[in-house]
Amino acid sequence: MPHIVIPVENITTTPEPVTCANCQACCCQLEVRIVTDTGVPFNYIEYDKWGSEVMKRADDGWCQALDRNTLMCSIYENRPLVCREFEMASDECITERDLAGI
Repeated sequence: MPHIVIPVENITTTPEPVTCANCQACCCQLEVRIVTDTGVPFNYIEYDKWGSEVMKRADDGWCQALDRNTLMCSIYENRPLVCREFEMASDECITERDLAGI
C-alpha cells in the first residue's frame, strides 16, 4: 500500500514584532489626560468637559502632536506621562492595533 503524503499547513501565524518602523501610531487616537507637568506646549492642550487638561486632537481624532508624515510624536521629549508609560508591543498596544485592524 503506497504512503499518501498530506501537506501540512501552518495554521498559526506569528505576528510581526511591533517596532518604530511598523508602529502606525494607533495609540495617538486615544484620549490622553495630562496628569503631570512634562512640559507639553500649551498649544497642544485643551480642556475636557470636566475641566481636565487633555491633549488636543485634530478633527479626525488624531493627536495634534503627531507628525502625520513620520507617524512620530513631534513633542516626544515633552510628551505626557500617559504616553511615556504606554509601552510599544505591550498588551494594550496589541489590543489597540487589533482594534485598528493593523
